[in-house]
Amino acid sequence: MRSTFSQLYYINRAKVKTDGTTAVMCRITIDGKNTALTTDIYCRPEDWNAKKGEISIARDNNRLIDLRKRIDTLYDEQLRENGVITPEILKNIITEKTKKPTTLLQMGEWERERLRIRANELNKVNTYRQSKSLQAHLQEYLHSLGKKDIPLTDIDEAFGQGYKVHLVKGKNLGPAQANHCLIWLNRLLWLGVDMEILRCNPIENVEYEKKIQTRHRFVNREDFKKLLSTPMADDRMEMFRHWFIFSSLTGLAYVDARGFYPHHIGKTADGRRYIRINRQKTKVESFIPLHPIAEQILGMYNTTDDEKPVFPLPTLNSAWSDIHEMGFAIGRTENLSAHMARHTFGTMLVSEGICLESIAKMMGHSSVKSTQVYAKITDDNISRDMDRLQKRREAKGLTTSDTTAEHNKALLQKKLDRPKELLREDPRLAVKKVGRPKKNLLYHIPKD
Repeated sequence: MRSTFSQLYYINRAKVKTDGTTAVMCRITIDGKNTALTTDIYCRPEDWNAKKGEISIARDNNRLIDLRKRIDTLYDEQLRENGVITPEILKNIITEKTKKPTTLLQMGEWERERLRIRANELNKVNTYRQSKSLQAHLQEYLHSLGKKDIPLTDIDEAFGQGYKVHLVKGKNLGPAQANHCLIWLNRLLWLGVDMEILRCNPIENVEYEKKIQTRHRFVNREDFKKLLSTPMADDRMEMFRHWFIFSSLTGLAYVDARGFYPHHIGKTADGRRYIRINRQKTKVESFIPLHPIAEQILGMYNTTDDEKPVFPLPTLNSAWSDIHEMGFAIGRTENLSAHMARHTFGTMLVSEGICLESIAKMMGHSSVKSTQVYAKITDDNISRDMDRLQKRREAKGLTTSDTTAEHNKALLQKKLDRPKELLREDPRLAVKKVGRPKKNLLYHIPKD
């Protein structure tokens, strides 16, 4: 039989420190027995909401929420492993787990444990998975300095600058990856500030690497036509082909396509179907009129049972190799990625002259600035097209200057011939249309 378990948070208003704050306490009750422990979280009495057990300061309250979740997780794990748990046993485990880390690598592991719990709750593992390599880079740098670990209080700006040099020159990492490592280091030090281990972040002034503007890769028209006309070998690959074409015509990111259900499909008064869905990344609503080919694809999949998504897509990690294989099947030399479908949609819309505001609405961008990237891609295409045109002109023996000179000469001659044509029609009309010569205002002296 599962035991009863509860957490109650409170403050002791009678014990206020000299800085005006008091400790937030936690009372754990299991099967009618209870114990209390300090959370190492402090707040002002006026910032404490006793009814909700919350702190009005968002940053402190987020730490309290994380602690609550961590205690729930520890309770479930211990009950599953041992079958029985008491308040004192749980308290000992919590105090050991929540003990303030005082060194850099300890803080990293502490934060990774928090991310692990969060990943299990939200089913989002990317950040937790990435933290492993970020922590490894820090450990490698410390080993290069002849250290196994370093106290948080010993870290200074020179440490941050040295780590940056190690990443860029020693490890030859690109700006984006190096910045991710620096962000992780900053994250751990800011946690030290929150826990009152550090007074300030010592590497706050260490600048990040300047990012090289990323180039959005997309599928060109030739490859898109190949996708339309090339069936895949098995049902799973064929489903990925249908999804890729559908997303290239709707702009749905892979995560949004996985969360795409029949209730997201609507119909206008004139019978035209559309998609209305909030993007998971920006929480901004996308409104997408359905292309006829996209409608045909929808007819092959679930559009009635709202308990199931439209496309039975697996996680992106398990789909990665299939998407690459699909690119090889159509003869692409470059890798095919899931997000290229969305970029293809944006690029095609800009190429067709659709205004950026409409594209932003369809793609669920929070700002038109995000949409302008696709306009830049199109500008590059235009530049390449003009280069090809110039080469064709040069092959015919014409240069740009030649054609421009001929054009200007023709326009001038047309202007010179125009008054003659009017004079032949009616001399008076010529004066009205061509106009009389204006006086030179610079030298014209008005009469008194």
